Amino acid sequence: MNGIFAIEKPSGITSNQFMMKIQRLFNNSDIFSKEIARATAERMQQYQKETGKKASRRKLRKVSKVKMGHGGTLDPLASGVLVIGVGTGTKKLANYLSGTVKVYESEALFGVSTTSGDVEGEILTENSVKHLNKDDLFSLKEKFEGSLKQTPPIFAALKMDGKPLHQYAREGKPLPRAIQPRQVTIYDMKFFPDCLSTEHNYPLLRPVTDDAKETVKLLNANINNDKLYFSKEYCDKQGWDSEDARVDNPIPLSDEELHLIEEQADKYRAPLLHFRAKVSSGTYIRSLISDIGKAMRTSSYMVKLIRKQQEKWSLEEGNVFKFEDFSERNEKVWSKVLQKVMDEGASVKIVDELKKAQDEFDTEKKEVESSYSEDTTKNNTETIETSSTDLVEENPKKRSADDL
Repeated sequence: MNGIFAIEKPSGITSNQFMMKIQRLFNNSDIFSKEIARATAERMQQYQKETGKKASRRKLRKVSKVKMGHGGTLDPLASGVLVIGVGTGTKKLANYLSGTVKVYESEALFGVSTTSGDVEGEILTENSVKHLNKDDLFSLKEKFEGSLKQTPPIFAALKMDGKPLHQYAREGKPLPRAIQPRQVTIYDMKFFPDCLSTEHNYPLLRPVTDDAKETVKLLNANINNDKLYFSKEYCDKQGWDSEDARVDNPIPLSDEELHLIEEQADKYRAPLLHFRAKVSSGTYIRSLISDIGKAMRTSSYMVKLIRKQQEKWSLEEGNVFKFEDFSERNEKVWSKVLQKVMDEGASVKIVDELKKAQDEFDTEKKEVESSYSEDTTKNNTETIETSSTDLVEENPKKRSADDL
């Protein structure tokens, strides 16, 4: 079985760890174990023919499991569409690693920025939120939509001098130089009505230790001073000669706000940012959230992220599997639907096809059970009749007496 399918990754697990869970399930299934056995046998014969020796387990490692890969990493914090390639389908994953359109829905909090841009980082800045209003926030749609310069977050897989940026951050080492902005595209943005609401369940991050503050100091200072850009289309419309956003510095946290935060502690709720964005590959939603905060003269960090769509694979279109579709259903059910998806692509409505396959499986199961029950009843009846006949033949005198 070879091809591409999409599955919904849950929050709290890396993309690779989640893919390995799927791989283990597939490895233990009948449909894939047969393919694995065939590939292993072929490899053993090939190796023995080439070397005259018996292949070791290490030599057979690559063919002793389902070949898999994914088409675009999701952060552990994020959930949503993860495209998976199986077998020769892994060759198609390159099409998903660049140039694909993705749709994200995210929630964030205003007033704080972090080293990672999300809830898992250490606090960088704390700023005022008293001045925030929806008119200013919703006006950012026009300012960000289009071709946009964006500085990736330090907790990213991008490399600098051969080393991933996130390794510098985790080791508390300064970057060799500032992270350079990159060009991305924001095709569409939508701010939801609950923006700026404090009716939510996200407590605001608070500095907890002096060690955490010291770690922040060791990082390259430019994290706090990344330039803010508006889209080329918006800047051209304003007649500006550059894409630098003309926004004043963030407003410092007031003593009044600080007192309120400390007084309410975990009960304090910062204003919410809730939006949806259709973006190009290479767009960092954490950076977009940080830039929205700066554009509002405050700061912000991500608390929730869902990849709603990648290319034609969409949670809303119903063509994305859930892990439970494989783990909680009989293999005969999910394998039929998986094959259909690999053959026909994103046009397959998975929920409908799973229901259809499940109904067929249940009907077939009942027919088998009914047939087995009928055969058992028939065999028992024949056994009783045979036993009775044998009894009569063995006692002819008793039979004559009974007849009388």
